[in-house]
Amino acid sequence: MKYVRMPIETESPEEYGYGRIRYNLSESSVADQTLAGLNLQIPDLKLLYGEHRGGASLRALIAGDNTGVSVDDVLVTTGAAGALFIIATALLSSYDHLVVVRPNYATNLETPKAIGCRVTCVDLLFEEGFAIDFDKLAAAITPSTKVISVTCPHNPTGVMYSEGELHGLVELARRHGCYLLVDETYRDLSFGRTLPLAASLGSHVISVSSLSKAYGVPGIRLGWIVTKDAHLQQLFLAAKEQVSICGSVIDEWVGEQILARRAAILEPTLAEMRSRLALVTEWIANEACLEWVAPSGGVVCFPRMRVEPAGGTDAFYRRLIDVQGTYVGPGHWFEMSDAYFRLGYGWPTRTELEAGLKGISMALRG
Repeated sequence: MKYVRMPIETESPEEYGYGRIRYNLSESSVADQTLAGLNLQIPDLKLLYGEHRGGASLRALIAGDNTGVSVDDVLVTTGAAGALFIIATALLSSYDHLVVVRPNYATNLETPKAIGCRVTCVDLLFEEGFAIDFDKLAAAITPSTKVISVTCPHNPTGVMYSEGELHGLVELARRHGCYLLVDETYRDLSFGRTLPLAASLGSHVISVSSLSKAYGVPGIRLGWIVTKDAHLQQLFLAAKEQVSICGSVIDEWVGEQILARRAAILEPTLAEMRSRLALVTEWIANEACLEWVAPSGGVVCFPRMRVEPAGGTDAFYRRLIDVQGTYVGPGHWFEMSDAYFRLGYGWPTRTELEAGLKGISMALRG
């Protein structure tokens, strides 16, 4: 493994310093929760080694009422990042080939590269609504392709596939003898109809998700892998046992309480995020310097500058933070031009979001 720190991490608000940011629009989740806000008080838990797969009651809640998926199809991991690491290191080598859509969450690109896996990126184009081009995707597949990797709802654009497109991806992977990896971290933040759990559509499909983004608890580091392939379950379990043995009993307890009240937590969250999206939509409509592909899920969008801002993009980002105190995720976090930026509208307060949007408009003009 040849690790390289990712720009999205080296330039993260945690590294840059929250004290230097007034309006943080770079985050990709809803606002961080507290135990008190969730009405939780951690009991006197025994701090033992937990069940290696994750607690059975927690895995049952994750499996939920998804047709054809059972508790045995779920492996609890250390966040979605841990899930993606397990999948990449278990399935990919320098002899394998990965096809991945881009832009994408950096881990979906960088961990395979660190392994030495050959990676082909299929670029999603603004002009095509960041939609998957199935012809380009199929053309990128080779006899050594092991995994096709996509995200839905998409990070950083917020674009979602239709159910027909999801089934098309499942069939494309099946036809070519590949695994289909679907990062579904934002699935519970879909503004229309929630798509079927991808892993329920075939034993060659692997779903990854976590509680970090939709539930605002990234600090408990709880995610999961879902696959109906029993061999893959054993392989991923072996990888988890060599990395961490099991998860934290505290994290799993908190996660279980949240998922037991999933609907009650999500309903007001989704209502608020729809309202936030309407606010951003109105701002974009009145901001002549920007254009976008409107998102339909998640809490991020990926606007593009129509023309170069005064002094160029570097000057824009300096003005944005130094003068306006506003932070966004520049395009290079996602191997894209800095004419794009990821804007997160779920994490700041509504007042901070409005001030940050105003700051972007002012910084664009010099």
